[in-house]
Amino acid sequence: MPKAAVNVAENISGRRILVSRCLLGEPVRYDGREKPLGHHLLREWEERGLLVPACPELLGGLGVPRAPAQIVGGSGEDVLAGRARVITKHGEDVTPAFVRGAEAARALAEEHGCAFALLKEKSPSCGVRRIYDGTFSNALRPGRGVAAAMLRAAGLRVFSEEELDHLAALLSAA
Repeated sequence: MPKAAVNVAENISGRRILVSRCLLGEPVRYDGREKPLGHHLLREWEERGLLVPACPELLGGLGVPRAPAQIVGGSGEDVLAGRARVITKHGEDVTPAFVRGAEAARALAEEHGCAFALLKEKSPSCGVRRIYDGTFSNALRPGRGVAAAMLRAAGLRVFSEEELDHLAALLSAA
């Protein structure tokens, strides 16, 4: 095992990380697929019991597979404030399920003492920096998903899988 991985894991004992289940290889995405990250740090942190797996959409009561959904009219913060909605490709309003899932993810993070979250970029739940624009045209825009917004508001440091190295550097410096 690389020395850096051991040092990072030792320095974060007691600091748990809420992590998107799809990044751990679980087939929980809307299309029934996974997006495994497969990074050695994730395996190390998982072996040490530092990861708390969560899928906000499943926690909110949505199944697998499910219709793709996007935030229409804003970002995750706007959904939480009642100014935007989460709508499926077929026009169904699934906002309540996304809000329930975000609340459940926050409660899980609090229950397990998570200080950090590692989430799937572009997701209407977990997007950290970018989400789809609500037109189902594959266009992205800056913004956070509903769960990412709620976790950030609750005080967690939220990172996407694209920022794993930044999270690791931050944890090793702590």
